[in-house]
Amino acid sequence: MNAAMKLARTPRALAPRCFAPLFLALAVAGCALKPGTVDVPVVPVADWGGTPADAARARRHAITHITLHHQGEPFKPGTDPRQYLRNLQTWSRNTKGWLDIPYHYIIDLEGRTWAGRDIAYAGDTNTEYDPSGHALIEVVGNFEEVEPNQAQLDAVVDVMAMLAKKYKVPVERIASHRDHSDKTVCPGANLYRYVQSGYFKQKVAARLALPGAATP
Repeated sequence: MNAAMKLARTPRALAPRCFAPLFLALAVAGCALKPGTVDVPVVPVADWGGTPADAARARRHAITHITLHHQGEPFKPGTDPRQYLRNLQTWSRNTKGWLDIPYHYIIDLEGRTWAGRDIAYAGDTNTEYDPSGHALIEVVGNFEEVEPNQAQLDAVVDVMAMLAKKYKVPVERIASHRDHSDKTVCPGANLYRYVQSGYFKQKVAARLALPGAATP
């Protein structure tokens, strides 16, 4: 039985907690994500208690870039990602007047990936760049103050590889918020160095088995 079938049979209440142990077991067994494999389990909006965005207000776009963000606030161990996402959706809509959560995918402390805004809809930003065409990934935490953990780094690679393959985005268009705006330090110095060094581009290229790809 493959990982997708196991997840499909996992009770909804237990599935999010089971992702990390399942993929750890697969890695030990030699069945972890291999070059060319980009399937990523994503917790859907309905499972964290969110509501769909108003499609009539949405700005539709075609994905041409992959852009990394951070939360920019502390995210303490034990924080409930579901409650965080519900709060973020409420703040985004009621305080900012945005369509929805500004990001398409959110990665938590355990490396789980949660669905945010519908990928068909352009995101929002507090800075001047236009996120139309950008697939937006947020990693929880403030990486001006803390280091990303390995589960988060691995999840970023997984999601970027999935997006690059699905939307045919070249690895050269993998970047971060601060690469498109001089008005922010997002995604924080401790996460940005993985962007700046080429770590994510090389890991994604290796995952997609692109010619000449090297893993740092």
